[in-house]
Formats: sequence, structure tokens, C-alpha cells
Amino acid sequence: MLIITFCLIPILLAAVIFLDVRHKIHLTCKGFMAVFLMVLPHISIIIYLVDNKLLKKLDYGYIENTLTIGIFILFTYIFLKVNLFPRMNKDIDEFRVRILIGGRRLVLYSLYTGFTQIIFYLFIFDMIKENISKGIIITDTIITVASLIVFYINGMARILITSKRINIIKKTITVFTMFIPVVNIPVMLYACGAAKEEIEHECYRVVKHNIRIESQVCNTKYPLVMIHGIGFKDYKYINYWGRIPKELIKNGAKVYYGNQEAFGTVEYNAQDIKNKIFEVMGEIRCEKVNIIAHSKGGLDARYMISRLGMEDYVASLTLMGVPNQGSKIIDFIYWLPKWFYGNAGKIIDRYFRMIGDKNPDFFTSTRQISTHYCKKFNEEIKDSQKVYYQSYAVAMKNMFSDYVLTIPYLILKVLGGENDGLVEVESAKWGEFRGVIRNRYNRGISHGDIIDLRKDSYKGFDVREKYIEIVSDLKSRGY
Repeated sequence: MLIITFCLIPILLAAVIFLDVRHKIHLTCKGFMAVFLMVLPHISIIIYLVDNKLLKKLDYGYIENTLTIGIFILFTYIFLKVNLFPRMNKDIDEFRVRILIGGRRLVLYSLYTGFTQIIFYLFIFDMIKENISKGIIITDTIITVASLIVFYINGMARILITSKRINIIKKTITVFTMFIPVVNIPVMLYACGAAKEEIEHECYRVVKHNIRIESQVCNTKYPLVMIHGIGFKDYKYINYWGRIPKELIKNGAKVYYGNQEAFGTVEYNAQDIKNKIFEVMGEIRCEKVNIIAHSKGGLDARYMISRLGMEDYVASLTLMGVPNQGSKIIDFIYWLPKWFYGNAGKIIDRYFRMIGDKNPDFFTSTRQISTHYCKKFNEEIKDSQKVYYQSYAVAMKNMFSDYVLTIPYLILKVLGGENDGLVEVESAKWGEFRGVIRNRYNRGISHGDIIDLRKDSYKGFDVREKYIEIVSDLKSRGY
């Protein structure tokens, strides 16, 4: 009977692996892994005891190779699966977050395995070492250390590569300290904690999205036309607005783009935007559009509405971090030598002409967001009573909120107070001012964060959710 049982080993092994691959059973579930991680490092001892203490004692040595190979294959399969596909949460679609979940799980596996092996070597190893050869003991130690290292490095690499909550400085510190004994334990716990917060935020967002998806909260009466700021273009594959448009579309919005030039003047870009709006209206047979504009794009849109006869075709204009009163950082730049400013402008104009812009004008377009120009602009360009104007300001918490904007933030902090790195809060106010978008944590929100420039979700703030809130409010107002 025992012989028949052992002959079934290859069949049973194949059946177990097949069922796991087909997701009928889960060999990597937490309950099984709790046992597996305790036993895994000691596969050599297990095989040795089975071969030499059980089978030979029962005089079944002729089938010991079958059992040995079966145990080895099963352990190898589970070990590889855990390291390659450690994630079990099927609700998350985003690839980055799936990798992050797996990374956190692997780091926790390494901690758990290390703890259980300390207990094993302190209390159990002494009882069995006399019955085991020296070679097996050495092999067992090597496998134990190797297993811990693989779990640890694999998990930490996944977290450090995919986490957006851990900034570049903290990632650098982590890399240099993760292999220092004792010190690496709080480093591991910090990495797992940061990953957990990020994962929970994403899971909450997914649940929230699934609840509201049927209600189409962003399905506004009129389509959205999103207007970019200075120095950028609406590329097909690199979206100026990051993940925002995709999320709005998922919730029912119809999204289009202004396609104006990167360094076009206000007057030139306004005509481009006008042409685009008429194109949209002809395509989907709508009467008006809602405009969401960022930075200088807001000035382009305001000029278009008031001077190009578009007040009957624009239902609302939402201004995000727009320098309506001008930006003092531009005033500061004017202090630079004119030859430097002029030559830099010529180079930039030449580049944007090469990539398709017809009339780039760096010198004029940048001057149009100075405080002097905007004061004159506001005197001449009056809001239409037929259009709903609303605005949001953005504020960095400190100079470390956005390293790219550290210097302009400090300059504006001295010259004008609270700002987003390029535009002061007071300058962004226009129409119905809907408030300052801040973050109560140290990160703050910068001029680039409000358009999802880095595609990050910071602790306490998800820019996608903010735009869903803004657009759903437009829907509720009948726009």
C-alpha cells in the first residue's frame, strides 16, 4: 500500500501545481505561506530526514528519488511563484500598484521568515543537529540566508521603484541603509508603512470609483475643453494633464484639448482655441463648451471669450493656478541681462518651430504674464455676464514641496507671499474664487502638481479626485 502511495507522488504533484495554476487552489495564500516560510529554508534537512531516516528505515529506498524530486519541485515552484507573482489583490488594475503590493508582501515575508528562523536555530536546531551531517547543516544555513536575501531584495526593489510616497531623498537613504544589520529593520518597517498607505489610498479610490461609475458624475451637459499653460503642448501620447482626463472620461466626461501653441501670444493662442471649440461643437453637435484652463492658458481663454465673440459658446471657465494678476517671478526674470533673455528666447522659438508651432514668440508670451501686462489686460478684458467664471489657487507648503520649483517659490515667498512655485495665491483669484488647494501634510501642492505633472498621489491629496469634484460640481450647476 505504501508503495502504491509513493508511486502516486508524481501524479499528485502535477495535479496540485495544475490546480494552483488554474486558481482552483491557492498555494500562496497567507495561511499556507505561514507554514511554508517556516519550512522552506530547511528543505535540505527535510529531504535528508525523509530519505535517510524514513524510507531507508522502512526499506523503501528504491523510491526515495521520486519523493525527493517531488518535494524539491514543489518547493521550487512555490518559491518562484511567490517571488514572481506575490500579489493576490485582483481589484487593482494599475500595474504600478500591483507591483507595490507584491513588494510589501515580500518584505513582510522576509521579516516573518527571519523571525521564525531565529526561533528555529535557538530552540529546535540543537535537538536535531546530532542526527544530521555537517554538509547538510552548511547547506541548510546557505539556503536560509539565500531565501531571506531574495525575499528582502526583491521586495525592497519593488517598493523603491514603484512607490510615489517615498521621495528620492528617502529612497537614496533607504538604499544606503537597507543592508546595515539592525538599522535595516526600521528601514523595512518604514518602507512597508509607506507602501501600505499608498495601497490603501488606491484601494479606497477604486472602491469609490466603482460606487460612482454608474452615476456618471462627470457627464456634464457641455463637453470639457482643457487648455494647457505656457511652454507645453497637447501631445497625443504625453498628456499635459497626466491621469486626470482618463479619470474624468471614466466618470462620464467628454474631454477635448485646446491645442494652442506652447509660446504663442495671448492673442494668437486665443484664435487657436476658438477654432478648436468650433471644431468640437461641429463634431458632437453641442451648443457650448466648459473650459478648464491652467496657468497662462486661462489668460488665453479669457481673451478669447471677451475679444473674439465666444461668450455665447462658452458655458463656464474654470481657472486653475492662473496668474490673473501676473506673476512676480516674471518681473524678477526681467532683471536678467537682455542679451541673455533675448538669445534664450530665439533658441526656444527655433525649437518649437521645428516641432510644428507656426508662430512661437517666447519674448512676448512670457512678458504677457508679468504683473504690469496683466494689470493692463484686466482693465481691457472684461468678463462676460453670459459665462460662469470660477478660480482655484494652489499653495506649496514649503521649499521642499517641489524641488524643481524651490528657487522660484522662495523668490515669490519674499516678493508676494503664499504661492505654488510660479503663481501667487492672490494672483490666482478671479470670478467666483473657490479656495486654495492645499495639503495639510508637508508635501504641499505645486503649480505642476495641480495638472498631475508627475502622476503622483500625495499623502492627503489626489489630484484626480479634485478634478472629479470640480467637474461634478459643473454638472450639478447645469453646465
